[in-house]
Amino acid sequence: DKEVRAIFLRLFAQLFQGYRSCLQLIRIHAEPVIHFHKAAFLGQRGLIENDFLTKVLNGMAFAGFVSERGPPFRACDLFDELVAFEVERIKAEEGNPPKVIKHVRELAEQLFKNENPNPHIAFQKVPRPTEGSHLRVHILPFPRINECRVQELLQEGLTRSQGAPPATRGDKKCVVPAGPPVGMFTCS
Repeated sequence: DKEVRAIFLRLFAQLFQGYRSCLQLIRIHAEPVIHFHKAAFLGQRGLIENDFLTKVLNGMAFAGFVSERGPPFRACDLFDELVAFEVERIKAEEGNPPKVIKHVRELAEQLFKNENPNPHIAFQKVPRPTEGSHLRVHILPFPRINECRVQELLQEGLTRSQGAPPATRGDKKCVVPAGPPVGMFTCS
C-alpha cells in the first residue's frame, strides 16, 4: 500500500515541479486569494499542447490542491520536500529503474514512519476462549435494539458535536520551500 502511494507521490511531484513559482497572491479581496497561472506553468515547461496536463490543471481536484497548498505559510510534508529539494535526484533516476525503485521504497518507508510514529506500541491480543466455553448451554440472546433510544443517542451526539470547538491538527507551520523555478523543467 505504501509503495503504491509513494509511486503516486513521486509522479505528482514530477508533474507539478515548479508549481509554486506560478502561484499569485491576489489581495484585492478582504481575504487574499491564491491564483495559479496555468499558461505560465504550461508555457515555461513546453507543455502547451499537452491535453492531459491541461485537463489536470483545469480540474476541481487541482483547484483544491492550489487552495490547500498555495499559502506560503503552512505545515509542510513529504510532497513539499520532494517538489522543492529532490528535483535533481528525480531527474538523475529517470533512466535507471533500480534507482527509481530504491527511491520509491525510501518514500514508502517515510510514509509508514509518518503514519506510525510509535511503532513500539503493541496491539492488544484477543484472548482465547476459555476451555469448555463451547459446551455452555446458557447463551444469552442478542438484545433487541430500541430504535427510539438509538435516535435519541444520535441526536445527543449531533447536538454535542455542533457545540464543540473544531478539531485542530498539531502540525507545526513553516514557510513552504519554493523549490526551483518552473522554467528549469521540460517534459519529455
